[in-house]
Amino acid sequence: MFQVAAKYPEEMVKPMREELTSVGVEELFSAEAVDDAILNNDGSALLIINSVCGCAAGNARPAVKLALQNDVLPDRITTVFAGVDQEAVAQARSHIIGYPPSSPSIALFNKGKLVQFIPRHRIEGRMPQEIAGDLVSVFNQHCKK
Repeated sequence: MFQVAAKYPEEMVKPMREELTSVGVEELFSAEAVDDAILNNDGSALLIINSVCGCAAGNARPAVKLALQNDVLPDRITTVFAGVDQEAVAQARSHIIGYPPSSPSIALFNKGKLVQFIPRHRIEGRMPQEIAGDLVSVFNQHCKK
């Protein structure tokens, strides 16, 4: 298998990564790490497919940061970066069955099964507080209290 070059330089995406890692989100860089987070998890796992686009900056990342203030959270909170971490993103998308590739997007898995997916079209044009409200509702329903 050949290696595909990253679409965006690391120095450009570093602040976008840090916006999530600074609040405790774990970055996944390989297919094995994605599988470990999703499949080898007896609890819940949030997976954010991060992106350089404006709706990631203005909507998705702020929404995730707001939602992480909830009392009930997923057991693992992870992210991959579209256009940069191709292997990890491809593996993440292989677990999001029934939906076309979408970035940014946010998926919640429970015991390895997809229970909620928020694609780009449900992020674009919405306020971070609205998206965070959706996430909090899903956390309260599917994550341990």
